[in-house]
Amino acid sequence: MFSRRRATLAAVLLAASLAISAPTGPAAATAARATAAAASHTASDVHLFYYPWYGSPSVYGSYRHWPQGGHTPPAGIGADLYPALGPYDSGDLAGAVAQHMRWIQRSGAGVIVYSWWGQDSYEDRLAAGVLATAAQYGIKVAWHLEPYAGRTAASTVADIRYINSRYGGSPAFYRDQTRGGRGAFYVFESLSIPDWSALDQVSATGIVLAQTTDTTKVAHFGGMYTYDGIAGATAPGWKGASDYCKANGLVWAPSVAPGYIDDRAVPGNTTPTLGRGDGATYDTEWRNALTQGEPSWVSVTSFNEWHEGSVIEPAAATPPAGYGYQTFDGAYGKTGTAAETAYLDRTKYWVDTFTGTTTTPPPGTDLAAGRPISADSHTQVYVAGNANDADPYSYWESANHAFPQSITVDLGAVTGVGRIVLGLPPSPAWGARTQTLSVLGSQDGGTYSTVVAPKGYLFDPAAGNTVTITFPATSRRFVRLTFTGNTGWPAGQLSQFRVHPA
Repeated sequence: MFSRRRATLAAVLLAASLAISAPTGPAAATAARATAAAASHTASDVHLFYYPWYGSPSVYGSYRHWPQGGHTPPAGIGADLYPALGPYDSGDLAGAVAQHMRWIQRSGAGVIVYSWWGQDSYEDRLAAGVLATAAQYGIKVAWHLEPYAGRTAASTVADIRYINSRYGGSPAFYRDQTRGGRGAFYVFESLSIPDWSALDQVSATGIVLAQTTDTTKVAHFGGMYTYDGIAGATAPGWKGASDYCKANGLVWAPSVAPGYIDDRAVPGNTTPTLGRGDGATYDTEWRNALTQGEPSWVSVTSFNEWHEGSVIEPAAATPPAGYGYQTFDGAYGKTGTAAETAYLDRTKYWVDTFTGTTTTPPPGTDLAAGRPISADSHTQVYVAGNANDADPYSYWESANHAFPQSITVDLGAVTGVGRIVLGLPPSPAWGARTQTLSVLGSQDGGTYSTVVAPKGYLFDPAAGNTVTITFPATSRRFVRLTFTGNTGWPAGQLSQFRVHPA
């Protein structure tokens, strides 16, 4: 058993920073084009790399893969995170595999990319059962062709024909209906074989992707992907690869990951790790995928490669003590058991962003009520949460004499919005004042654009101290107000921050 080192660009990336600022200028235009292009995508364009190589005594007869690195399951396993399911068996179709499919449904992704190690391999013998289980949950299955001993271009062609013949009749077999109903075959470590001309024999039935961004290495392939979870943090070569694929009718499927750590799987290794940053890493990589070119598909590294710590599958909040396991605690502000599914839920957000999926509640709904809200600053007890609670007399006030100041609400999902109602306490004691502010919006919390330009709004107690701002319908998850002036007090002030559908 071994951990497969995917970070082929690790040496270049050791010094790379994860801090990627919101795009402006040309970068903002690129982001806008990517967002517009995303509207044509579906959940079947998001693919999760899936590993069916695990075994346990209850099904397989002994632990398989979990002991990697010299560990002794069930408490000790070759991973720095511990599965919420414990060291499960990939052949436990009604148990672990069915739960995986329910979790994949929750993530919003429509396809798993099945790690396949050759004809009659352990993974091949489990494939029919996994396909049948996936079909029950509406999940499709593509294929990750792994570098088994003796693999050649010719054997890969034979493998594709074998997979098509043996599994092509399954309702779960993934076929890209926009590209001739062909299946998808990702070839890991494709650069290890110099001549892939044999692939021309299966191009009519399969979309075969090379693992590279080197456009000189993709002759005879139908597309490109990256897999490397570390590279996604800085996206080296992604824009060029995307442009090349678009110009040549190929699929571009950049790979995004929440992090990478394989210290327990490969004790003593010196390969770099990539911290999760409580979710910031995953967001950065998704943002890179959607702005550094125009992806055909987005591939996620990974659903359950536990040895490399790149999982979005739930990790136990309370793993066995004494082993130094990490947890997802703190991811996206969640703690304890609530954090176990944090990466599934965040994947759903990004799937919705990529596919252009939005929700449109009834027009009178206050989408901001009780939602997470934050501000650049506050004075004394006048915190941001006062602006979207149920009390019209509690209010937010920013730091004084410190314009500009912003307050931002997270609506929880990409949603169609078109009207904002703002208010101050409805009391004569609050004299009339004009506050100058702008409205900005974002789909991902990183890239903001102006929805309404800066303007002065009169808050008059004689008119209820409220202001209504309407604008053309737009799909956003985050809505931000930026204050640059207030004739009544040198700070931004709000007791009501209501956001309504268009």
